[in-house]
Amino acid sequence: MKKLGLAPSLLLFILSPFLLSAFCATAQDPAPAALATAPLPDLTPDANGSLSQRQMQQLFRVVADKDMENDRRLRDYTYIERDERHNLDRNGQVKSTEVKTYDVMEIEGEQVERLTEKDDKPLDAKNAAKEDEKIQKIIDKCKNESEEARKKREQKEEKEREDDRKFVLEVADAYNFHLVGTESVGGRDALVIDAEPRPGYEPHTKEAKFLPKFRGRVWIDKSDMQLSKMDVQCIDTVSVGLFVARVHKGTRFVYEQTRVNDEVWLPKHLDVKLDARIALLKEYNMNLEQTYRDYKKFRATAKILGVGGVKENPPNNPPRR
Repeated sequence: MKKLGLAPSLLLFILSPFLLSAFCATAQDPAPAALATAPLPDLTPDANGSLSQRQMQQLFRVVADKDMENDRRLRDYTYIERDERHNLDRNGQVKSTEVKTYDVMEIEGEQVERLTEKDDKPLDAKNAAKEDEKIQKIIDKCKNESEEARKKREQKEEKEREDDRKFVLEVADAYNFHLVGTESVGGRDALVIDAEPRPGYEPHTKEAKFLPKFRGRVWIDKSDMQLSKMDVQCIDTVSVGLFVARVHKGTRFVYEQTRVNDEVWLPKHLDVKLDARIALLKEYNMNLEQTYRDYKKFRATAKILGVGGVKENPPNNPPRR
């Protein structure tokens, strides 16, 4: 998804492992023709309703692989993203509200956002033209990418994928999991699993040191083995760096996905309640809500046609991936 600004981006950096690589770069190889359906791991709980580490590792591996496949398929879609941000005072009352709406697309593997509305009103011609110009510059940059630069980018993406996989296994070690039962999410049955920090857990990666500061609940679609929803809460202050930032107890993150075109699961809704201090100076107390809609199959091209116009490649001549 698009960049949210320093404070929300920091929160997503801390919480992103719970999304099982949902916002990370993925492989450039073509996606399979159809959404694979892996067999459901044995999730029979023990007498106390708990799941073994082996069971959770199996489950997280399957869900993580599915999510990486979703991210590949997202490159073939355009969609509309609406961001509504409420800045709050010390008493939790709304001080100001800002709403922005974007058209989002992929251009040569890079996700780009074209601002189309502010406060639910279309941009004027001047600002719309600026957005077109911004996208055209990105297109030109991608077209002129050297082979050496392309290889470096792909190597970086490969390392990110490997780090993501390591973190998935770290999540399975960091928590005690309890299978709550089954609930309906979007009209589909989903497994409900609670995760509580495991006492005595020792992180093996730098990013994993944040895990004991959060608890969560996840909903896994029973039929497709996809992450359909998660609710993550900060239960203790998280400090990033010596003076970089602090995310306070009570910060909460709710994320939902939906099935699109019977082939892929894509973001539907993100709701963030953020209480943080950046560089020990600036406080962020806000509610951020993002909605994603109107997913359409698309192949990015190298030409913008006027305000709001984008020309697609012919189906038999897709751009280089």
